[in-house]
Amino acid sequence: MADIIEIAARHLNLPVNKVRATAQLLASGATIPFISRYRKEVTGNLNEIEINNIQLEIERLSRLEERRDTILQAIEEQGKLTDELRQRIAEAETAAALEDVYLPFRPKRRTRASVARDRGLEPLARMLMSATGVADPEAAAARFVKGEVTSTADALAGAKDIIAEWVSESVPARNVVRNRLAREAVVHASLNPKADDQEKINTFRAYVSFSHPMRSIASHQYLALQRGQAEGVLRLTVDIDDDRAIEEVERRTVKRSASDASRRLVGEAVADGYRRLLRPQIESEVDAQWRESAEKAAIAIFSDNLRQLLLASPLRGRNVLAIDPGYRTGCKVVALDSNGALLADDVIYPNEPKRDTVAAMRTLMRLIDEYEIEAIALGDRTASRATADFLRSSGIADFCEVFVVSESGASVYSASDLAREEFPDKDVTVRGAVSIGRRLIDPLAELVKIDPKSIGVGQYQHDVDQSELRRALDFVVESCVNSVGVNLNTASPQLLGYVAGIGKQMAQRIVEYRTAHGAFASRGDLMRVPRLGAKTFEQAVGFLRVPESANPLDNTGIHPESYAVVEQMARDLGVDPAALPANDALIDRIDPARYAAAGSATVADIIAELRRPGRDPRECADNVDFDPTINEIDDLRPGMILPGKVTNITAFGAFIDIGIKENGLLHVSQMGRGRRVTNPGEVVKINQILQVKVLDVDLDRRRISLSIKDL
Repeated sequence: MADIIEIAARHLNLPVNKVRATAQLLASGATIPFISRYRKEVTGNLNEIEINNIQLEIERLSRLEERRDTILQAIEEQGKLTDELRQRIAEAETAAALEDVYLPFRPKRRTRASVARDRGLEPLARMLMSATGVADPEAAAARFVKGEVTSTADALAGAKDIIAEWVSESVPARNVVRNRLAREAVVHASLNPKADDQEKINTFRAYVSFSHPMRSIASHQYLALQRGQAEGVLRLTVDIDDDRAIEEVERRTVKRSASDASRRLVGEAVADGYRRLLRPQIESEVDAQWRESAEKAAIAIFSDNLRQLLLASPLRGRNVLAIDPGYRTGCKVVALDSNGALLADDVIYPNEPKRDTVAAMRTLMRLIDEYEIEAIALGDRTASRATADFLRSSGIADFCEVFVVSESGASVYSASDLAREEFPDKDVTVRGAVSIGRRLIDPLAELVKIDPKSIGVGQYQHDVDQSELRRALDFVVESCVNSVGVNLNTASPQLLGYVAGIGKQMAQRIVEYRTAHGAFASRGDLMRVPRLGAKTFEQAVGFLRVPESANPLDNTGIHPESYAVVEQMARDLGVDPAALPANDALIDRIDPARYAAAGSATVADIIAELRRPGRDPRECADNVDFDPTINEIDDLRPGMILPGKVTNITAFGAFIDIGIKENGLLHVSQMGRGRRVTNPGEVVKINQILQVKVLDVDLDRRRISLSIKDL
């Protein structure tokens, strides 16, 4: 374990003692949110990202160690394990380096080289490869003409097959090709002659004549090429200077022979080994690395977008009217209290073909008055703009502020088992409207119920490694949930399931206990839940809030293990502990140095929590007022300046909602104000409200190009 810790620390550029301490906490069952929040003294103040990276690197190195042991055992069983070979295996720090060492010993399917060996031609191959070579290869080969070897040409061909395989298994040769691919590979894409789906061809139109150095290709470009090839639209090739590569391979692997004849034959074998074995093997390996790199970039973008979306501003303390807009089937309307509980539902028809604006206005005003509605959440899909116009023209918008809310994934939730269980007597349209309203009230609490891939903020999320994507997104959701904190008495099982240490099964038990016994009166009551042990309590309790508790510390991020510190602070000030939260005058009198035994980072966190007990790191929700004169894409003209809202960020730009069905693309090239932008995430954020300029409108392809460069 010590070796792994030291290697991990070196790879992550972190102090060994911090990595070792973190690894020990992780091995003991501590969760990443708990470690980063409540064990800062132990880890040296490492953050969640650093701790997660430590966990991932230790897991990777552990898998590498397991593979190393397997390889050692396999070679030893062959009776070929030497001290020199053992040392090379021990020094290999990457999977590729380890597999290179093992390659000559790996069990093989029957190959041309193995056939030649079975015919007894390996000595001839060694003769040709020797420092002196063979003056007369034909004469040397004649001694091997027997049995299945029918001629000298047959013998020499077999010897060359063996040499070709040796070259393909040579570590220096493999590194030559790796390095050349990394430095000079150029990927070319062309239209597959067999492609006949015009819609797909149009999708990949930008790549049907594409050429780019692989070392600088963008992640979204690489994934697009891979998808185009998988769908049969594109044909991909990767080029390097093969002749120069063959020369370098020969120089690195073949001893200089005194025999021109041997040198010529060996050169032919090297070229054959390169083209038939070495180049395809290494290209496949490097392609996997390129893909992994592109997928990591895509997952990172998705993760960052998801974090921004989950931490979007909530609308605190207001009853909400949610509207799922539509035409023929009408607009589904639900009234929700400030916690998202369904109070009433109805249907209105403010739009064609069943338009009845008087009845629609009467219904909405009744719901607004009866349930003291203070805000309206309007879905952003079909009929959204028409419904917004009705709300404005009817005067409804004068009574309540109208927020346009993304519907991405709402249909997924409305058809889920969870939604059916929560609203067994309501149809999917009502459930969908509830989801829209709850997204405004508390985006985090609602969005955790939906598979992140359905939320609409990814880039090629279906093309990347799904297990890696799931892990990354789970980490983001867990991080967001625990950074905000969860109300123990109102949280859904889905939300509770992301609290550190709880998980899905325990979350369900907590909700069942709450239903059977009523609200929790304190954090300590959590220990009454069946099968919830001390370790789970330790990990989870600091992230749970009980506003109703008699102890105000139960509604803060202060862990119960530190309550004694707060009590000592209160005694030193001569006040009751309940007087400290939110009392800046008292808190300013606290001398952190007096409580140094608890740890300076812990004391700093305690004081911060006392200043803002039960604080929510999210800001209040902002709204965007779309241009009322723009109702559809045909209304757009180049040069227009419009308000918009960022809905998705990719490696090549951001998509902006400007109040119509089609989102506009703010390309990365149109983001810089006097500078070149390479990372869109540095300029814009999910849900950011900004002014954009219309550059171009492609009505045929329904595409809108936007800019912020000159604004």
